[in-house]
Amino acid sequence: MKYSLNKFLFRSGALLISGVLILGISSCKKELVRINKNPNAVENPTPDYLLGGAEKSAADAYWGATANFGSSQLIIQQWAAIQYTDADRYIYDASSFSSFWTALYSVSLTNIKVMMKLAEEAGNNNYIGVGHILRAWNFQLLTDAYGNVPYKESGKIESSSLAAYDSQQEVYTGILSELDTALVQLDPNGTPIEGDLIYDGNIANWRRFARSLQLRIALRIADADPSLAKATVQKVLNSKELISSNAQTAQFVYDESPNWNPVASNFSTRNDYRISKTVVDRLYALKDPRLPVYARLPENDKITKYVGVPNGLTTSDANSLGLANTSKPGTYFSADNAPAVIQAYSEVLFLRAEAAARGFSSENPATLYNEAITASLKQYGITDAAVIGAYLAQASVKYDASNYKKSIGDQKWIALFGEGLEAFAEWRRLDYPTLQAAVAGKYGDKIPVRFIYPSTEQTLNGKAYKAAVAAQGTDDLFTKLWFDKH
Repeated sequence: MKYSLNKFLFRSGALLISGVLILGISSCKKELVRINKNPNAVENPTPDYLLGGAEKSAADAYWGATANFGSSQLIIQQWAAIQYTDADRYIYDASSFSSFWTALYSVSLTNIKVMMKLAEEAGNNNYIGVGHILRAWNFQLLTDAYGNVPYKESGKIESSSLAAYDSQQEVYTGILSELDTALVQLDPNGTPIEGDLIYDGNIANWRRFARSLQLRIALRIADADPSLAKATVQKVLNSKELISSNAQTAQFVYDESPNWNPVASNFSTRNDYRISKTVVDRLYALKDPRLPVYARLPENDKITKYVGVPNGLTTSDANSLGLANTSKPGTYFSADNAPAVIQAYSEVLFLRAEAAARGFSSENPATLYNEAITASLKQYGITDAAVIGAYLAQASVKYDASNYKKSIGDQKWIALFGEGLEAFAEWRRLDYPTLQAAVAGKYGDKIPVRFIYPSTEQTLNGKAYKAAVAAQGTDDLFTKLWFDKH
């Protein structure tokens, strides 16, 4: 049964179980949990509504302001601020990233935990398998952003007063194992699931997504743990279960207001962001046909070219450019029902190309690189073979085997437009594209490489927080994470 998002959320709003405190903090006792119980919560939640709730809360967090267009997309120079430019100048504090942490730990992961418990009681392994995949994706987002995070003890708020942090290496290894567990549970011929707003209950696609996430994580750790990365790549490729078309892309598709894309919601009442000059200049230089998709022409009809905003201007300098004289991100991204892409087919092809370039497989990296760009173009409705061929034939686009990180890094950054957190992780790992720091950045020529832990962790989970900082490094924007070796 195809679920309508608006219908689903109207019926399930009260079922979105939210822990009143962050699960990762875990400093409260059972009594505190009982005292803070949501009086509006339904007493008997069901797996289908918990699944849809978990998917939406994670998609909202991934695609929303705190982790995406108000931070990582600014850092990675996909978007830029035209008003209130502090974040674009890397002026963050310990509260800047709190809502992202809270949304994943106390909403999405809580819903997943309860869903899996109910599914186990009902004997529906497919819900359990999907739950493991969603958990893996949530924790991948968290560790990519912050580094060391609570993983093994993250769901023990009712039995533990302290949630220890796990090293990033442990989290990635745990995620890979959890995805293996998911694949054992998932059976396309098993009991169906409902409430799935990503794949509409298609278990074969969930299996493809699980393998594709494993491939993503394998390449994420390729510089830090090449032996595990290579073994994982080979296992994944041997499975032949990867996302293999744009139709199989993992994405959450929104509906009309009020259950609309977070970008649409933001632009409905605010006018704070524009496309970055870095993107506009790069796409113009490449004659990239995605430019009209990624950007809108300025509202001033006398301006006939796309105009990006330099990242990190002071508020007064940004304002002086004129709201009507600069380009907003394209309507593809700001439409009410625009999808929150979780993992696209083009990304999977770029990952396969890189794996081949590293010698992890016998596939042809140049062929896969071209297929990845083609998949990205087609994702945005650019299907003319002549246009695609002309783009690929440019010297500035052709695959360079002598520097695969540059070729893949530059093109992947373009293909990941809109997916700020993923683009941020890949830029740190591949070191491409080459970016210049914010014009009036707070830290000179330095660009952030991680998020700061929420202030609540310092106050409510202080012992574990201090241990994490001692193990990882100073809790600031510039401490490199375990996977980021170069």
